[in-house]
Amino acid sequence: MDQKTIKDISQKDLEGKSILVRVDFNVPTEKKGNKIVITNDIRIKAAIPTIKYLTDSKAKVVLVSHFGRPKGFDAELKMDPIAKRLSELLGKKVLKLNDSIGPEVQSAIEKMQSGDICLLENIRFYKEEEKNDTEFARNLAKPFQIYVNDAFGTSHRAHASTAGVSAYLSPALAGLLLEKEVDALSGVLKNPLRPFTTILGGSKISSKIEIIKQLIPKVDTLLIGGAMAFTFVKADGGEIGESLYEESFIPTIKEINFLKEEHAVAIVLPEDMLCAKKEDLISKNPNKELHIFPIDKIPAGYTGLDIGPKTIAKFSKMISQSQTLFWNGPMGMFEDPLFMPGTKGIAEALVEVTKKKSVTVVGGGDSVSAIEELGISFESFTHVSTGGGASMEFIEGKTLPGISCLDKKISVKN
Repeated sequence: MDQKTIKDISQKDLEGKSILVRVDFNVPTEKKGNKIVITNDIRIKAAIPTIKYLTDSKAKVVLVSHFGRPKGFDAELKMDPIAKRLSELLGKKVLKLNDSIGPEVQSAIEKMQSGDICLLENIRFYKEEEKNDTEFARNLAKPFQIYVNDAFGTSHRAHASTAGVSAYLSPALAGLLLEKEVDALSGVLKNPLRPFTTILGGSKISSKIEIIKQLIPKVDTLLIGGAMAFTFVKADGGEIGESLYEESFIPTIKEINFLKEEHAVAIVLPEDMLCAKKEDLISKNPNKELHIFPIDKIPAGYTGLDIGPKTIAKFSKMISQSQTLFWNGPMGMFEDPLFMPGTKGIAEALVEVTKKKSVTVVGGGDSVSAIEELGISFESFTHVSTGGGASMEFIEGKTLPGISCLDKKISVKN
């Protein structure tokens, strides 16, 4: 990456320094009795290499994150259970503070010893965080000498703790997770091994149009699954029954088809779809009547909800023949086990091709949720992004404020 990381300065320059580290500990939880229980700690685990590097460098490590979407203070969204889980994972006490800014926070940080770790309270208890309020950012930065962003998942947001504080702290550096995310996504975009195949799914093509436009000049093959495929089929005059599509984007399909011809890229749509009667969906009938139809011949009254067996086989074969793969978006309504097979088939095909040393990158969001639901280890892929929206904006070529605010590496010209 172009920005400096924590390894670009000497560990002696970290020793004894109070370092504010933006992490993404916005983890899923559930309430059991009076307790808030973390149901998936992968984001906490992902930050541990940066935390350990800084504590091994004898820095004072102060972590800040959001958690949920509070509207002011919310007792159920305090960071206490996260501090407890982090302590367990590190085998070391993590001090949890009851605020994010102010004299008590500054006093607690001044009392920290080199190598200590503390976690500030949920930063979104303050409305000024999301507004990137300059005075709030200044007060947040006040007790620190160095800023580290290790929260790729929030780097597309220009908030006080992701971007604003960098104006008041120097150096402003990338953490190891942020570096890993940027390098993995950049590698796919800038120097992929060929053939390069991208698999895109999800319900709406509107959310993927810019990604498709960015990827067409770079990929060899683009596999389209999920409900977004129906807009392509509808644009070509196919019959899609009651399946979801976006009529206003049909003209855009012509633009995409022009681009694919210009760059000699194959855009491959599903051949068949697993469908259910719309009335069964509306009534939430547990005994849905399922049928498989060609994607362009779905009868009235039926809705396509997952790619069919012919498509799973075809997509899997194309995946097996690829050297670089990027996947974002499920192949169907995977939340219902009846419509999980397509997404499962794609995930399993990617696992197999990873074993053969192909590069497989999963772009966050619902794809990650599906992998978790299937019980597939993240280590089964080359890289699984912790940031859904951030990874998509990065692929689209947008500037991420939480990255662009960091110190740049100095290029040396011969």
